[in-house]
Amino acid sequence: MTTLDSPPADDTREAPELLVPRLRAAYTSGRTRSLAWRHEQLAALKRMLVEREAEFTAALVEDLGRPPFEAWAADLRASVREVEDLQENLEAWTAPRRQKVPALFKPAKASVVVEPLGVALVIGPWNYPVQLLACPLAAALAAGNAVVLKPSEVAPATSRAFARWVPAYLDPAAVAVVEGGVPETTALLEQRFDHVFYTGNGTVGRIVAQAAAKHLTPVTLELGGKSPVIVAQDANVRLAASRVAFSRFLNSGQTCVASDHVYVHRDVEQAFLDALAAEIRTRYGADPRTSADFGRMVNRRHTERVQALLDGGGHEVVVGGEVDLEERYVAPTVVRTTDLDSPLMREEIFGPVLPVLTFTDLDEVCATITAGDKPLALYLFTGSDAVVDQVLASTSSGGVCVNDALTHLLVSSLPFGGVGESGYGSYHGRWGVDTFSHHKAVYRRPSWHRDLPLLNPPYGRFKQRAARRLF
Repeated sequence: MTTLDSPPADDTREAPELLVPRLRAAYTSGRTRSLAWRHEQLAALKRMLVEREAEFTAALVEDLGRPPFEAWAADLRASVREVEDLQENLEAWTAPRRQKVPALFKPAKASVVVEPLGVALVIGPWNYPVQLLACPLAAALAAGNAVVLKPSEVAPATSRAFARWVPAYLDPAAVAVVEGGVPETTALLEQRFDHVFYTGNGTVGRIVAQAAAKHLTPVTLELGGKSPVIVAQDANVRLAASRVAFSRFLNSGQTCVASDHVYVHRDVEQAFLDALAAEIRTRYGADPRTSADFGRMVNRRHTERVQALLDGGGHEVVVGGEVDLEERYVAPTVVRTTDLDSPLMREEIFGPVLPVLTFTDLDEVCATITAGDKPLALYLFTGSDAVVDQVLASTSSGGVCVNDALTHLLVSSLPFGGVGESGYGSYHGRWGVDTFSHHKAVYRRPSWHRDLPLLNPPYGRFKQRAARRLF
């Protein structure tokens, strides 16, 4: 393995048709299968994230205009926590799992053996370019795979940091980084992998799935969508406003599980809007443009996209609304709307703009949510268990938070993933190890155990009668 004193290996220009077979040879040799190697790689990944924290933080600030503390907490620390969870539970999560055997087949034994898939491709997004590359990488390594990483070219500084430091810390025979844009990703997808893990938008997700299908390669798609919030009549309005504001304006709204829009009961609408305005002032001051704690859009194109949504009409601006294309700045914005067909309500916003709609009938809200694409997350604020049960039974989403928003993805014992248009497959904790593993059924029968005569021909009348009683 490369030491920290060695110059980082330059594997970013290796042709995919050479790179993937090289990693496959390392996997086939058994190099990645031992628990010792897996622990070594997880420890090295954690060291990289901790020792190179300054470099990765600077890259996140350069790429996204993120506040440094937010970059550390949401990307680096979240990744380290995931690695630590895998380190602590690796033996338990990869051990054979004993299964029950019907009495008819005893003394045979049955188990599920958790084995690595082979060579995995992890394609990361730009919005959390460390966390959403490092966490799938950690799961793939814990499962014993060789891995190719493809960082997003939209976050070039972070991509360069991965290309520099991954070969310096991790095993270069089994882990590689490929930088570049569409041509490089396309060339990678022409190769045969044993699993492809993609985080991003649905349009590219379909392209990834189609490319993988040519090789019958399983795919995990972590996509997005319009994650709704429901603020019920009995909700703690100030708490709801605080937690919705956190999830909407974190990373300038560029979060796949951000609160996309809010359905608030008419009786508490004004109180909720007032509380949201107060939260924005408390968090970012009278002028969020000057706040050191409020970030920027990733580039001008995405700033223009959000501006176009605001200019599309069908709403009333309650808070914010300012846009500066040169600074890539979109103010924390709250709008009131009734138009479900407006641009803001048709598209995933992926920016710091929050539409608020009122309701009086919870059944109608659930029906509206169900009529659309299944969201990645749904957030419900209420003190009523009956309301919780009603919403859970009436809607489908990747995940649900009750009286909170976004934080379910930080609970590693829960699977994180979408359903329908918001993706398929899941990861985090044990779920990530399972995603990058094959669960092999193993049935062991003692050599001295005789066959049951009833199962072998000729099938006379006696055998048939006896078999029908036994089976």
